[in-house]
Amino acid sequence: MSQTLLLVDGSSYLYRAFHAMAPLTAPDGTPTGAMYGVLNMLRRLRADYVHDYCAVVFDAKGKNFRHQMFPDYKATRPPMPDELRPQAEMLPEMVRLMGWPVLVVPDVEADDVIGTLAKQGEAAGWNVVVSTGDKDMAQLVSEHVTLVNTMSNEKLDIEGVKAKFGVRPDQIIDYLALMGDKVDNVPGVEKCGPKTAVKWLEQYGTLQGVMEHAGEIKGKVGENLQAALEQLPLSYQLVTIKTDVDLHTELSDGLESLRRSTPKWSQLAVEFKRLNFRTWLKEAEERINEGNGDLFGAAHIGEQAALAAEQSLSENVSDGLPQTAPAPAVLNYQAVTTEAKFSALLDRLSQAEAIGIDTETTSLNPMEARLVGISMAFAAGDAVYIPLGHTPTAAPEQLDLNEVLGRLKPHLENAELKKIGQNLKYDQHIFANYDIALNGIAGDAMLASYILESHLGHGLDELAERWLGLPTITYESLCGKGAKQISFADVALEQATEYAAQDADFALRIESWLKARMDAKQLEMYQNMELPVAQVLFEMERNGVLIDKNELARQSHELGSELLQLEQQAYQIAGQPFNLNSPKQLQEILFDKMGIPTKGLKKTASGGVSTNEAVLEQLAPDYPLPNIILQNRSLAKLKSTYTDKLPEMINARTGRVHTTYAQAVAITGRLASSNPNLQNIPIRTPEGRKVRRAFTAPSGSLIVSADYSQIELRIMAHLSGDKTLLEAFKNGEDVHRRTAAEVFGVPPENVNADQRRYAKTINFGLIYGMGQYGLAKSLGIDNVSAKNFIDRYFARYPGVADYMQRTKEQAAAQGYVETLFGRRLYLPDIHSKNGNARAGAERAAINAPMQGTASDLIKRAMIAVRNWLISDGLQSKLVMQVHDELVLEVAESELDLVKQKLPEIMAGVAEGQLDVPLVAEVGQGENWEAAH
Repeated sequence: MSQTLLLVDGSSYLYRAFHAMAPLTAPDGTPTGAMYGVLNMLRRLRADYVHDYCAVVFDAKGKNFRHQMFPDYKATRPPMPDELRPQAEMLPEMVRLMGWPVLVVPDVEADDVIGTLAKQGEAAGWNVVVSTGDKDMAQLVSEHVTLVNTMSNEKLDIEGVKAKFGVRPDQIIDYLALMGDKVDNVPGVEKCGPKTAVKWLEQYGTLQGVMEHAGEIKGKVGENLQAALEQLPLSYQLVTIKTDVDLHTELSDGLESLRRSTPKWSQLAVEFKRLNFRTWLKEAEERINEGNGDLFGAAHIGEQAALAAEQSLSENVSDGLPQTAPAPAVLNYQAVTTEAKFSALLDRLSQAEAIGIDTETTSLNPMEARLVGISMAFAAGDAVYIPLGHTPTAAPEQLDLNEVLGRLKPHLENAELKKIGQNLKYDQHIFANYDIALNGIAGDAMLASYILESHLGHGLDELAERWLGLPTITYESLCGKGAKQISFADVALEQATEYAAQDADFALRIESWLKARMDAKQLEMYQNMELPVAQVLFEMERNGVLIDKNELARQSHELGSELLQLEQQAYQIAGQPFNLNSPKQLQEILFDKMGIPTKGLKKTASGGVSTNEAVLEQLAPDYPLPNIILQNRSLAKLKSTYTDKLPEMINARTGRVHTTYAQAVAITGRLASSNPNLQNIPIRTPEGRKVRRAFTAPSGSLIVSADYSQIELRIMAHLSGDKTLLEAFKNGEDVHRRTAAEVFGVPPENVNADQRRYAKTINFGLIYGMGQYGLAKSLGIDNVSAKNFIDRYFARYPGVADYMQRTKEQAAAQGYVETLFGRRLYLPDIHSKNGNARAGAERAAINAPMQGTASDLIKRAMIAVRNWLISDGLQSKLVMQVHDELVLEVAESELDLVKQKLPEIMAGVAEGQLDVPLVAEVGQGENWEAAH
C-alpha cells in the first residue's frame, strides 16, 4: 500500500478555532479556547485518516519573501488579537508533545512549506492529504494530493476543485490572480469576481491568454482588466505557492523526519493540568499507567463514538444529499443607494415568495438598538444591502431611513412574503423599535441547526463552515475588537455590503439546506414548536416585567447589613481581619492558622488547597468559618447580581426590565435567560425568595404563576411504564408518600416526615442518575444504607430500573436519545474509555429524555396560552418563563377566567400522548413571590 502523508495548515486551524470556540481560560487566566479547539481538530483528523507521516505547519513571525516583492502584502490584515497571541506561542509545543512533527520556517509562509512537502510526497509516490480551509491550496491538488476541510467535511480532489471553483487545479493560480485577495491585499482586476474569472479562463485558458486578449473584452470590466495588466504578473507571483522551499535544515532525514511518533504522555499530563484540560488529563494519566495507547489516534474509543454520532446525523432522512450545500456560480451582492435601485427592489419584493433578511445595528441590546442597514437575499448568491445609518465618510450616498422604512413596511408586515434569517427574534425587535411588525417568519437557520444538532454551535460562522463549506466575513475583521473596535456605521459601504448581504444570503441557504435534512418528527418540532416559541419569546421580551426599585433598595440595604455582620463573625472566629474574597488569605486562615486537615480536599492547579464552594461545603458541617464564608458569598452574589443590578437594567422608555431568552443553548431544549438572568434567582433561601417580591404588576393587574407539578416524575412514569408509578399519578396520590410507603414497607398514612423527605430525594435523585454515593451524601447517611434504599426502590418500581437500562443501551447503540416529541439529544461520551466521562453520559442519557420532554411541554404550553390570550382578546399577557413555570400579568377583571383556563390549557398540551395526567398549580399575588 502507498504511504500517506498528512499535512495540516496549523495557522489556518488556529484562526478558525479562535472564531469558532467559546472563550476558555486556564486557572491562571491564560486564554486557551483556540488552543483547545486546534488540539481537538487534530485529534479528530488523526482518527479519520490513517497515516504514517505527518506534519503541522505554522507561519513564522515577521515578513516573508512576498513582502519584498510587494511591501503592501497583507497590509490590510488586522494584528493578531491579544487573547490569541499567547495561544499561538504555546500551541506548536503542545502539538509536538502530541506526536506531530511541527515546522515553522522563516521567510516563507506555511502554504509554501506545505506545498513543498506535498510535491516531495507526490514525487515519492505517496498519497498526500492537506487539511486546510484556505482556497489557495486548491492549486496543489493532483492525482495524489487531496484537500480536506475538517469543519465542513469537504474533500477536494481534481473533480472536486472543478465543481467548487469552476476551473481545474492548474488554473487556480490564474483564477486567484484575476480576482485578487482583499484579505491578503493582493491586487486583482477590479470588479472581477468568480464568475468573470471562470468565464475568461474558459475562453482563454490561462492568465497569460486573458492578458493577451484584454483588448477584445468590452465594457467596464474590459477597461478594468486593461488597467490591471501591469500588476497582474505580480498578483500571479503573490498567490503562487512555492514548492521548492529548502527544508534540509528542518528535515535532516528528509520525509523520514515526518514519521508519526508516540505522544509524550508525562509532559502532556503536566500541560493538561496547567491548562485545566481535565478530561484529557485523566486520559493521559491512564496512558501513563498503561504504558501504551494513543489518546489522539484512531484507537480512541470516545472520539469514535462522537464521530459515529456525527455520521448518524449526516445520514439523516436526506440520504443522497451531499454533505455541504452547492455554491452558486456567481455572487451578486449590491448596495441599494439610489431611488432607481430601491424602486427595483420594491418590485422584486412584490413578486417574491420568500426572502432572507438581516439587520445591521448600533447595539446588541434589542430594545435599544437602532438600524444601520438592512440586507435581503432572494436566492443563493443574490442579495442586496440598504445602508441607512452609516457615517457620510463610510457611505456618502444613502437613502432616507424614514422613507425607506415607510415603503418597506407593507412588505415586512406582509405575512404572505416568507422571511428567513438567523436569530430573527433579534431582527423582530429592531423593526419593532420603528413600529414595524415583522410578519411571515417562516424559517430560522439557528433554530433549524438547533433541531438537527443541538450539541453543536449554531452561530452563522460555524453553520457556514459546516454546511456550506465556506468561510464568513467576521464582524471583528471589519470592526476590530476591544477598545479599538469601531461601529458598523463606520465600515466602508463596499465592505459593509459584502458582509451584510452574505449574512442574509447564507441564512437563506443554510435554513433551506437544514430543513431538507429533517425527518418528519424534526420538521414538525421545527415548524410547530421552535418557530412559534420564538414568536412567544419575542412578545414576552417586548412585554418585560415591572420592577419595584424601592423594594430592591430596601433589600440591598438589608443584605449590606447582613454582610457586615457575617464579616465581623468571620474576623472573630479567625482572630484577625482578612479579605473574605481572597482565596490565598482564606487558605492561610483555614489550613495554616486554624490547622484544618487538608486530606481529601481538592487542590488548586498550583498545588495548594482549594477554597472553592465545594470544599467549603465539605468543611461547613464541622467548622463554623467555612459556613460563614458560604453565607457571605451567597448574599454578596444576590446583592451584586440582583438587588443592586436590576434597577440599573430598567428600560428608561418602558419602565420595565426586558430579559433576553436564548432558545438554542441547552441540548435538552431548555430556555436560558440573560441580561438579566431571571431563571437563576435562588429560591431555596429566604433572601433569594425575597427578590421575587420586586417583580410586580401595574395598578389594576396581578401576577399569576402557573407551575407544572412534578413534571419530570410524571414523564418518568410515562417513559418507564412502571405500573406502580402510573397508578399513583392517575389516582392523584402524593407520589413521594407512595414511594416512602413502598421503600419503608409501611402504609401511606403512617409515613413520617423524614421518610417522605428520603423518598423525595430518591425520586428526584434517580431522575438525574444519582448513585449510592450521591444519595448517601444528599441524605447524610452511609453508603450501605443508601444502596439498600436504591435496591428497595428498584424492587418496588421495576419499570424504572428497566427504563434506565434500556435507555443506556439505546444511547450506546445510536449515540443519542430522544424526547417524547422527537428531539434528539446526542451523547458523544457514551463510549468513552474514561469511566467518569462514560458514566456522565449514561446519567445524561437517563435524564435528558425527561428534562427534554419537560422543556417541550412548557414550550407547547407557552404557544397554547399565548394563542388563547390573543384569540379571546384578553389584556393579560405572558411576562416570564422559568423552567416549568409561566408567569403572567393579569388584569383584575380577567383573573377568575385566567385562573380557570390556564391550568386546563397547560394540562391539555400532551393530551393523548402521555399515560399520566399533567397538573398545573396556579397562584396569584401582587408580586411574583406572593403568586408562587
